Amino acid sequence: MTQTTEGAAVRQPPKPSRARVHRAWFVAAVTFVTIIGAAAFRSVPGLLIDPLHEEFDWSHGTIGAAVSVNLALYGLTAPFAAALMDRFGIRRVVAVALTVIAAGSWLTVWMTAAWQLMLCWGLLVGLGSGSMALAFAATVTNRWFTARRGLVSGILTAASASGQLIFLPLLSWIIDRYDWRPAAVTVALAALAVVPFVWLLLHDHPADVGQKPYGAAEFVPKPPPVPGAARRAVTVLLQAVRTGPFWLLAGTFAICGASTNGLIQTHFIPAAHDHHMPVQAAASLLAVIGVFDVVGTIASGWFTDRFEPRRLLAVYYALRGVSLLFLPLLLGPAVHPPMIFFIVFYGLDWVATVPPTLALCREQYGEDSAIVFGWVLASHQVGAALVAFLGGVARDAFGSYDVVWYASGALCAAAALMALVIRRRAGSEPVAT
Repeated sequence: MTQTTEGAAVRQPPKPSRARVHRAWFVAAVTFVTIIGAAAFRSVPGLLIDPLHEEFDWSHGTIGAAVSVNLALYGLTAPFAAALMDRFGIRRVVAVALTVIAAGSWLTVWMTAAWQLMLCWGLLVGLGSGSMALAFAATVTNRWFTARRGLVSGILTAASASGQLIFLPLLSWIIDRYDWRPAAVTVALAALAVVPFVWLLLHDHPADVGQKPYGAAEFVPKPPPVPGAARRAVTVLLQAVRTGPFWLLAGTFAICGASTNGLIQTHFIPAAHDHHMPVQAAASLLAVIGVFDVVGTIASGWFTDRFEPRRLLAVYYALRGVSLLFLPLLLGPAVHPPMIFFIVFYGLDWVATVPPTLALCREQYGEDSAIVFGWVLASHQVGAALVAFLGGVARDAFGSYDVVWYASGALCAAAALMALVIRRRAGSEPVAT
């Protein structure tokens, strides 16, 4: 059907059938389940260190190096993930990424050498997971929602924490009861199980099913593929590195990654095991962090709308650093109230740094802020990768993780100072309080 507007024939979008629930919510649900399934592989590294060390006699540094490759590729792939989705579509990129993750996890069952761990868990799983980083949730939210974007973004961000809550106790039980190999197979099956849902239900754009984005007043045509998106990502990076705020934001976020994914997520379980805490108990504590991670992220977003983000970052990093200084005194064979307090606090602070960091990226870089944040996220993962490796090396050299906790506490203090010296961009509006 056509209509004439100023003499030109304009094709009308197909009229969708009336439905009580907008298709966008089904897409969001599939995305949520996909991120939960993908969280399985993010739960495993800390659980594998001791079993691989005992079976193959690989050093903690060697195993940490494979984890560091995984974390680094996760971050370095992220800035290009949105470009891949613009070029090839969300469904194809995510389906391929899940398949690559499943292959990498499955192949570890037959590995006999450390380089195979680097290849399977480091390279394959790292590339696959990087293709489903924050860009995945952001792309789905931006394409399918005009209203409720904040709510949907929060829910999809929480999916990773929810996945950690689900898989950590399960995988630790499997490893304790059987072996690490069934746990690796479980991760592979979790990734493969989501692929059919992604292929059948995860449409790339509302126009594919003849609908408007949720909350939109008008139909939005599907944009053509953007082959130059990757070039733009690099161009924006080259422009951002010439500014001081980029290095301060990247530096603070690198320390954030070092003190969360690289440190606690990778080394907390083996460190607790060093103090004779059962692996399942340590894994359950790490899962509790995922619960309070959700609460902390939502609260931090609320604070960011009302308070100066620089000061929020300084407070978050300072408190995190102080808590790490006390951790060596809290580790022991049993779970006691002070340790529970540490876990709750660390969960609240885990990704509380994301909303104020995003706000500062928007303030400093405007329309390019999403791409700049992608590169800042890459620094987060590079910091995590370095500490995942160096933490294992320190454990081999000193016989304990104490020096790692103290050094990370000092880094967090430095991040607090760096956040305070980020200058406000001229013409930016003050935060309402």
